[in-house]
Amino acid sequence: MAGTSLKVLLVSSEAVPFAKTGGLSDVVSALAVSLKQAGVDVRLLMPLYSSIQTSGLTALANKLAIPLGVLEEPARLYEGRLPESSVPVYFLANDSLYRRGGIYGDRNNVPFADNARRFTLLNRGAFAACRALKWRPDVIHVHDWPTGLVPLYLRRQESEGFFERTASVLTIHNIGYQGTFPKQDLFVTQLAWEELRDSDDEESTMINFLRAGLRFADLLTTVSPTYAREIQTAEYGAGMDGLLRERGDDLVGILNGIDYESWDPESDALIPHHYSHAELSGKELDKRELQLHCNFPPDPQKPIIGMISRLVDQKGFVELCSPGSGSLYQICTEMAVQVVILGTGEPWCETELSALQSRLPNLRVFLEFNNRTAHLIEAGSDFFLMPSRYEPCGLNQMYSLRYGTLPIVRRTGGLADTVEQYDQASGDGTGFLFDDLTPRSIYDVVGWAVWAWYNRREHILGMRTRAMQRRFSWEKAAGEYLAAYRKAIDRRRSRA
Repeated sequence: MAGTSLKVLLVSSEAVPFAKTGGLSDVVSALAVSLKQAGVDVRLLMPLYSSIQTSGLTALANKLAIPLGVLEEPARLYEGRLPESSVPVYFLANDSLYRRGGIYGDRNNVPFADNARRFTLLNRGAFAACRALKWRPDVIHVHDWPTGLVPLYLRRQESEGFFERTASVLTIHNIGYQGTFPKQDLFVTQLAWEELRDSDDEESTMINFLRAGLRFADLLTTVSPTYAREIQTAEYGAGMDGLLRERGDDLVGILNGIDYESWDPESDALIPHHYSHAELSGKELDKRELQLHCNFPPDPQKPIIGMISRLVDQKGFVELCSPGSGSLYQICTEMAVQVVILGTGEPWCETELSALQSRLPNLRVFLEFNNRTAHLIEAGSDFFLMPSRYEPCGLNQMYSLRYGTLPIVRRTGGLADTVEQYDQASGDGTGFLFDDLTPRSIYDVVGWAVWAWYNRREHILGMRTRAMQRRFSWEKAAGEYLAAYRKAIDRRRSRA
């Protein structure tokens, strides 16, 4: 569907390469580029954090006055571009709220005490920025809790005048993060308690940014079809399942694409040897490079299991490495494998992984995020482990498929939508899936993959070749978002 003449403002708390804590930032930037290629007049608004230099930006407005509480907060507006694109990026500047270390919290992951104020400014700033630019979007597309108030402001305070024909779309990237704050922060938003409260429970004393967006956005999307179904259940809905079931007709699951310019073993500038599904010799050379990088004995016959992840409960690390019960120690001691893990996260997990590494010569842990190492792990590993408790979409399993690194994943969210189960009889499939998240289940599914490596190598090669030819394009996803925008516009206009 052509997007010509459609105007869309994306509002996000992060976007690569300017600010990143997770997959949200990758998705927002990639979507913006894809929409631009489809003919959409798409623009992006985000805060000007301390990590973003103003030297390459253009100052647009130095005297924005944004309502915050009963007063107005001064702000400035700068313009830049997404790299290698013509997508404008507007940066909302307020030194006291944004020019500090961290996006949501400090270096110890402690949330900033004034986050309600910081992100209310971003929500209200979206309207102030559009007015300053004299540019009226057809759709304001917001992402996760930091922008969840935009649909409510659009409905209650911006429903007439400049924005009277503007629709709102909210994308849920991870419903586990909702932006809840004490009731006393309500005054900052100047919104009604009944519309911003955390729940319908009379005992509630919290406000909830995401819930406001879920209630008032013209259309809701999330990042995979399976996750769209899961979050309407009590198990995965994080308390929002009832509301999402009520709005089931307004909720669309759109699978994320991936950036094949950055993640392609045929051209990846961050790996030492290139390869394709038709010529895999470079993967064997990358495997050797990874083994040397990890101080493992180079051994082409021994499979490498890679992980790149936040070290948190959601990603299955309780079941994987809890002291005395996690399955990682058993995997490393009872299977002829090498395991490499890259990531940072909860202190207990970092401490336990460090302790396991000191006891296990075939385990290497990098407690950092290093993009070059991440690409080398994807290219050099034979398997990629993602035992997620829930996974709205997931990107690494899609990167792994492209690199011929067979995913070992829990059957949830986007993992279920992108990985096809191995058939031991025929050799079909692109990975290994399991259901119950327990240490034993992780051990068993890894053991199954390792068994296939040593006993069905021809199946592994066939799966690898098949996986590398799968495509999850942003072009397809952008087309689905265009359809969602049209639907949101129709609903907004019918409501008006």
